[in-house]
Amino acid sequence: MKPIKRLYFVYIIPNLSRTVLYTGVTNNLRYRLYQHEFQNYGMNSFTKKYKIKYLLFYEIFENIRAAINKEKEIKGWTRAKKEALINDFNPEWKFLNDEAEELH
Repeated sequence: MKPIKRLYFVYIIPNLSRTVLYTGVTNNLRYRLYQHEFQNYGMNSFTKKYKIKYLLFYEIFENIRAAINKEKEIKGWTRAKKEALINDFNPEWKFLNDEAEELH
């Protein structure tokens, strides 16, 4: 029996006005975006406070360690470097939430 291939996603999501950027990692991008939008349980949740739920960037990995390392790397970057990454991937800064529906 062939093992199930799992994918991992590093993603960047902003608030509606794109003034705040949040970087995360998940193995289910569609469900994680749903959680950001509807299930921010903690009163002090960063994503709830800033209403962060719009997908601007994602990168796919087959190895969880590589994905976590990339997430940590991006989190250490300046805003300008994060914006350059988004510009290379999504020059129009379109919200890609619908595209995430197709990713598994």
